[in-house]
Amino acid sequence: MADKKYDGVIEAVHYTPDGQVDWVRGYLRRGPTWSDRIIMKRQDLIDEIKSGKRMVLGSRVEFMAGTFDVAAPIRVTGQNGQEFVVTCSTPVDHDTLEGAPVI
Repeated sequence: MADKKYDGVIEAVHYTPDGQVDWVRGYLRRGPTWSDRIIMKRQDLIDEIKSGKRMVLGSRVEFMAGTFDVAAPIRVTGQNGQEFVVTCSTPVDHDTLEGAPVI
């Protein structure tokens, strides 16, 4: 079995009216297994990424337990003292999780 290269999978996002991530829905690695579906606030997601955990955008493969279709890595970037949660590599001035279903 191939070693997983990520610690969390985000499958959907909810934005505030001003375009900032409010919360995300996903799964976290718990040792050799995965958590049940969780809701994570924006700051908790940023803290997880800053602590060195690798988060990706993706979805769970139905009936395949801890198997995921992974789309893109999620990272934290910043400009002018602000932090943004993004999946793209181009400079942005707001949170952008391209490809994530919006709830």
